[in-house]
Amino acid sequence: MFVKICANTNLADALLSVEAGADAVGFVFAKSSRQVTAAQVAGITRALPATIKKIGVFHARTAEEIIHDVHLAGLNGVQLHFAFDPSVIAKLRAEFGPDFFIVQTLHWVVYGHVERAEKWFRESLQVVMQNSRQPGGVDALLVDARTEAASGGTGESFDWARARAVLDEDAAGLKIIVAGGLTPENVGEAIAALAPWGVDVASGAEFMPGMKDAKKIRAFVAAARSL
Repeated sequence: MFVKICANTNLADALLSVEAGADAVGFVFAKSSRQVTAAQVAGITRALPATIKKIGVFHARTAEEIIHDVHLAGLNGVQLHFAFDPSVIAKLRAEFGPDFFIVQTLHWVVYGHVERAEKWFRESLQVVMQNSRQPGGVDALLVDARTEAASGGTGESFDWARARAVLDEDAAGLKIIVAGGLTPENVGEAIAALAPWGVDVASGAEFMPGMKDAKKIRAFVAAARSL
């Protein structure tokens, strides 16, 4: 089970994730209480093992801006937290090559009409899948909850059973990472419900926004790997 600990803001927290056995650490470049700059992240990534994935979470940025920050911050992957844009992915592949880890986020809306949320998710997923069949597509799809107020780090989960049905039907062959409201207590339930390739946690491993809780990180990794 691939495990990503997201929204790191300092070296000590990133090292906690490494020591706990996480596969990836994430850094939020989007506007957020956990937002960091490329220069700040560069000071962190230099001290991390080469084997761990260092992933920047980007929202509403051009490919050129993302490329600039990836180089400066010392990242080896990105999570695109905006509408799917194959031209951005193509530019990232051209710049960083086939081993660069690209994750596309798709949101499951957790407010409003449930059938409408499912329809919107399915349509968005089909667009991603059409591209993923081509060489140089995304490496994984991260499914997160979207509330009325935020599209990430919400601490809210989505309808796992409905999402599983859609993913089983329309996302065959694509690596799925589940996020949104995960904690050490419910990550096992999420894995059982969705059978994902990986899991991602931010607020569920914190004691306050932007500050990680060592016990929660260790418990989350252990719970995710126990199944």
